[in-house]
Amino acid sequence: MSDITVVGAGLAGCEAAWQLAQAGLQVSLLEMRPLRQTPAHVSDQFAELVCSNSLGSTRLDRALGLLKAEMRRLGSLVIACADAHALPAGGALAVDREGFARAVTQTVSAHPRIAVRRQEVVQIPAGPTILATGPLTSSALAEEIGRFAGQAQLYFYDALAPIVTLESIAMPPAWRQSRYDRDSGQSEGDYINCPLDREQYAAFVEAVRSAERIELRSFETDPEAERFFEGCLPIEVLAGRSLEALAFGPMRPVGLRDPRTGRRPYAVVQLRQDDQAGALFNIVGFQTNIKWPEQRRILQLIPGLEQAEFVRLGQMHRNTFISSPQLLQPTLQARSRSDLFFAGQITGTEGYVGSAAGGLWAGRNAARLLQGLTPLTLPNTTMMGALFAYITQADPRYFQPMKSNFGLLPELEPPVRNKGERYLAYAERAVQALEQFMAEHGLTTIGLQVGVSE
Repeated sequence: MSDITVVGAGLAGCEAAWQLAQAGLQVSLLEMRPLRQTPAHVSDQFAELVCSNSLGSTRLDRALGLLKAEMRRLGSLVIACADAHALPAGGALAVDREGFARAVTQTVSAHPRIAVRRQEVVQIPAGPTILATGPLTSSALAEEIGRFAGQAQLYFYDALAPIVTLESIAMPPAWRQSRYDRDSGQSEGDYINCPLDREQYAAFVEAVRSAERIELRSFETDPEAERFFEGCLPIEVLAGRSLEALAFGPMRPVGLRDPRTGRRPYAVVQLRQDDQAGALFNIVGFQTNIKWPEQRRILQLIPGLEQAEFVRLGQMHRNTFISSPQLLQPTLQARSRSDLFFAGQITGTEGYVGSAAGGLWAGRNAARLLQGLTPLTLPNTTMMGALFAYITQADPRYFQPMKSNFGLLPELEPPVRNKGERYLAYAERAVQALEQFMAEHGLTTIGLQVGVSE
């Protein structure tokens, strides 16, 4: 007999289940895959990464770096598995997708207090529950959540970036370098860069603008179909905004010098290692919904990718999220049902790390509730606290998913003018606030060991 049910074995669900089990509770973890697949997942592994293999910056003066530091301090399973399967990526935490997912799956499945059941959930379970069904929640459960919330379900569109083989990239003209030479030190350069001059860039933009797009599937059609998340726009949407939008977005050349000329190129396409062996590279920021034959043709206009071998082409899918400002408290409890928690991207915490952070805190708070303690609200001077405050307190009329960023944090007193110094000061304040909060409430780092799976 379980104490609590967790629905969904993505990053948030696995993190929540782990936190609950480590607190001594019996957990039923329900996952519909592989009995029913989503439009984006391809395996039966937990915590499968589908959009990118990067979990963002490792630097404390970066929002995602700070978020991960806070999660490490609290004992995050997801971050521990990511650290154990990290790949060279300069100042970012990129992981071997398969190794990471395998480690999470094995660690969660082997826990003596977690019972994994492969089944689709079509109704919100009775009793203590964490819903962490992710942005690809099945239609039946999404409708049930909509009925519970007293509102129509919300959604936006997300897209996957193409992946190419390393051996098919021509170097030169491509070369290895991270921006401002911020490499991990484990290789000659963590990123591969493909340079474009002004004429090549203009031709590429025109090709993207005129490309035929994949028709949305029936489950993705709606009068409001063009609702994209600003932080993960398809390249064709960016290209349609202005000629220079891509050059100031995923094709920005800052911090790079073409070794053939010694100068910064007009625009650049970056590729990042996608697997442990270093044989596959994903095209950074190039999520797209262009038809696949068109994708090959257009992407092969990029210098260095003329003969590129694609192991995955871009595609787009619908992501579901709830109106958290109307539905949730900052503890991630439902306002109308205290034993029901929501976690992950379905709440509007965008990105892998934000998703896992929600699972961590929902798991911690659900454990407290079941132990007769009051669920806690994190200080809004921490990145986790600020993110949860945003999704639960934003204006519902304009609510969109949000990634962690320093703009969510309260202003410093006194203000710090220099951006680099300001970000570091935010981080230092957040670390101190979390330490004080943990001490005041008797919170400890949940210990865990994660090995590198074969």
